[in-house]
Amino acid sequence: METWVDTHCHLDAPEFDADRDEVVRRAVQAGVHLQVIPAVTPATFAPARDAAHSHGCAYALGTHPLFVHQVSDDAVAQLEGALRRWHDDPRLVAVGEIGLDHFVPELQDEASRALQERTYAAQLDVAQRFELPVILHVRRSADGLLKHLRRLREAGRPIAGGIAHAFNGSPQQAQAFIDLGFKLGFGGAMTFERALQIRRLAAELPPEAIVLETDAPDIPPHWLYQTAQARAQGARSRNEPAELPRIAQTLAELRGWTLDQTRAQTTRNALAALPRLAGLIP
Repeated sequence: METWVDTHCHLDAPEFDADRDEVVRRAVQAGVHLQVIPAVTPATFAPARDAAHSHGCAYALGTHPLFVHQVSDDAVAQLEGALRRWHDDPRLVAVGEIGLDHFVPELQDEASRALQERTYAAQLDVAQRFELPVILHVRRSADGLLKHLRRLREAGRPIAGGIAHAFNGSPQQAQAFIDLGFKLGFGGAMTFERALQIRRLAAELPPEAIVLETDAPDIPPHWLYQTAQARAQGARSRNEPAELPRIAQTLAELRGWTLDQTRAQTTRNALAALPRLAGLIP
């Protein structure tokens, strides 16, 4: 495969409003010809879709767990309506970004956790009905995510696979996602030498289990990282999809692969995780 695929890039984010065209141009020059733009609330469904159509990308629709208190009670119904309206759009490749976040302190009270779980479970049900894979937010929440994926499988209604984004769980949790047909996303965090667990997983997981992502503008690789103090003083740490090949170099070194092998394998994996991408490869 002669292109890199950034399987998770928030190109529609306000951080790119001033220079989105230039960001995409730099990505293409770096060989990143395809990006997946996950929406995070119903208010971002149309912007994510517009960005995908304007810049030759793909998109996904869903409510992110960090925003469950900011969306209306009909957010899942809005997702279902959008999927019904745009289901035949070849650039719509998944439901996402959905999931659970058991890290952010403001969302760890009992009511917030329950709301996250209801929203996640309902969006999984919608994805299953529309036969779409899912892009999962996994932050200290792998077991909770797996519980609902298994629930659907045991009911004879399995999810059509997808990606566990920014994976940082245990090897056992990684294998559980793989067994359910998921790929695991690796990005900028992998480039930090102290990220021992992530780097160990990237080195040891089956080659067909790994996809690459930037999560731009977030999760900058080590060469872009700025401390909180530096950022407060105006230092820039915005991540971009053009960084993907350099992030991939870390994976190549960890695996003992060439960069060409890394590109071919991870692109093949991305197409397996999100089959509609195959029709968008330039």
